[in-house]
Amino acid sequence: MYLSKACHICSKDSRMIDFLPEFHNDPESYLFIAFAAFALIQLLYVVLIYGRLAFYNPSKAITEFSGPVTIIIAARNESENLYRNLPSIMDQDYPEFEVIIINHQSVDDSQYILDAYKQQYPNLRTIEVMKNEHMQYGKKLPLTIGIKGAKHEHLLFTDADCTPASKDWLRSMTNQFNEKNQIILGYGPYKKLKGLLNRFIRFDTAWIAVNYFSMARARMPYMGIGRNMAYTKAVFESVRGFKSHYSISSGDDDLFIQEAAKNKNYVINVDPASFCYSVPAKTWKDWINQKSRHYTTSERYKVFKKLMLGIYPLSLLLMLVSFVILLFDANFVWLSLAVFVLILLVKWVVLGLAFKRIREVSFIGWLPLLDIVYAIWSPILYYTVDRTDNKKW
Repeated sequence: MYLSKACHICSKDSRMIDFLPEFHNDPESYLFIAFAAFALIQLLYVVLIYGRLAFYNPSKAITEFSGPVTIIIAARNESENLYRNLPSIMDQDYPEFEVIIINHQSVDDSQYILDAYKQQYPNLRTIEVMKNEHMQYGKKLPLTIGIKGAKHEHLLFTDADCTPASKDWLRSMTNQFNEKNQIILGYGPYKKLKGLLNRFIRFDTAWIAVNYFSMARARMPYMGIGRNMAYTKAVFESVRGFKSHYSISSGDDDLFIQEAAKNKNYVINVDPASFCYSVPAKTWKDWINQKSRHYTTSERYKVFKKLMLGIYPLSLLLMLVSFVILLFDANFVWLSLAVFVLILLVKWVVLGLAFKRIREVSFIGWLPLLDIVYAIWSPILYYTVDRTDNKKW
């Protein structure tokens, strides 16, 4: 009987020895160490960065602000969108607000539609910017004109092609304003339609939101979205508006935030009532052109922000490559597999909770695969599209 027990213990020890690899001064051992380092980076990034959004309690940020607000929309040749979406902006359930539409060099029927709506809504104001070939293109000029002309200190920004989630959008987006919170970063999802392109666009938008929300929660804000963002006049003036990057057409929602968001004067808003929906691009070409415009500002990011945004996808790809190689090494296969599965499960849980926080639950089941696909596809797109600032708004 004692011999049988001894044999059983020896058998368990043998299995443990098989599971734990032997380390030698060889390439395989160094590869495993590198794999473990990449896995640790992934774990730390997911827990310390994305965990800030996954376990965020939004109720603590609500301050019940109800002061007057100015909604600003820069529009260019947006007659159809203004006709369709402006009533949902004007009919917000809020005590006092004005809406300023800067009709920027439009040549369509926007002016006539706005004149008609002004008869219906006394709190609608319009500013006409006539077409001029020498005038700077992009949103920065009309936004600046709107901000300078706003009657109220607190400002909310959206686009003509956006539809608020509810009549409480204005209230939800501004109820976190106080002496400390001067910038509110909202979410602008795309409407759910049929097709692979629509699903990919919605995932891309959700992933970007998870990134900038998580980074903001980790005290490293780097962007918001111009179609759903709020800040005060004082913040705008504190950095002299868009002056430092006025020479490029983009940057009103990322370069501006990188300058203005400091000393914890910002907060995120993940309340579904605060969402503002847009219709996505209908073709791959249109969407890629849209993405290329967004990339024009990336060269102006500080090195630290670039590193923080690049660490996650790079370490994921390196972890994946080293893991695949180690699968063919009998000495390291089981421990490598255990580490990989552990990281996969932790990421699935944390990222799943983060996506749930912004109500994008349809992607949770495929997150492990989408995570890898996005890490491969995103840098390919970045380095292959035209990132020069030569695209008209």
